[in-house]
Amino acid sequence: MEPNTGISVVIIAYNEANKIGDCIDSVTGIANEILVVDSFSTDDTYNIAIEKGARVIQHPFEGHIQQKNWAKDQASFDWVLSLDADECLSIELQDQLKLAIQNRLTYGKIKGYSFSRLNHLGGQPIRGCGWYPDTKLRLWDRRCGCWSGRNPHDKFLIDKQHSLGSISGDILHYTYTDLAAVKHQALRFGKIGGQALKHKFTNHPGYFIQRRGLDFYLLFKILTAGLTRFIRNYLLKGGWKYGSNGLLICFWQSVEVSYKYGFALFGKAEQ
Repeated sequence: MEPNTGISVVIIAYNEANKIGDCIDSVTGIANEILVVDSFSTDDTYNIAIEKGARVIQHPFEGHIQQKNWAKDQASFDWVLSLDADECLSIELQDQLKLAIQNRLTYGKIKGYSFSRLNHLGGQPIRGCGWYPDTKLRLWDRRCGCWSGRNPHDKFLIDKQHSLGSISGDILHYTYTDLAAVKHQALRFGKIGGQALKHKFTNHPGYFIQRRGLDFYLLFKILTAGLTRFIRNYLLKGGWKYGSNGLLICFWQSVEVSYKYGFALFGKAEQ
């Protein structure tokens, strides 16, 4: 690596005026650049990011994976710390990152670092329900991988020849203000996931030949995947420890999964 190698923090945002300030504040002093890619927010997200010293570019949202791949390519530095606007770094993670940077983390064989993500319901941290440790690969050399997965559940994939590491501390995630937000997200993500799955199947060369088998597969997943997710997250992943909140979090997770497969089977494909 060149001696002047820095780190760009890249944040994608849309209508996150209540959270973008905390996100930027948590990386100030760590990043050599803070870049916000805004999907033409209608609130004060753009202005707040500018006031906080970020470089802001507006770009139409074409999907989580597409947006994040576009955003990483706009960064000034090859090492990128990727965050969503409703996330921020814990004090422990800030300190660990500063120490790692002092120890020249960008100069070794490791090309990507994972962190735990601690999801919150309102102000309550949830360390069960399958929400924790929710490990995410968020600091990486963009030359060594790209965003992939299936919308809306994106993930950064590093080329297999490169090594990966981890850094202690949590990304704090504040998506859910209440249980209504959990429900809304589950239904929204279920539909997006179903659309992506339907698109994958209908664009497969053998789709019409294999259609009956695919329909049986999707019906089977509708009947089983949601129940399996609920049992895993409520009983095995400690959702029961959080009372009615844990029960409903796990319920809406199961609905999201079932809705995804239901939409893939019965929903109307996007034109």
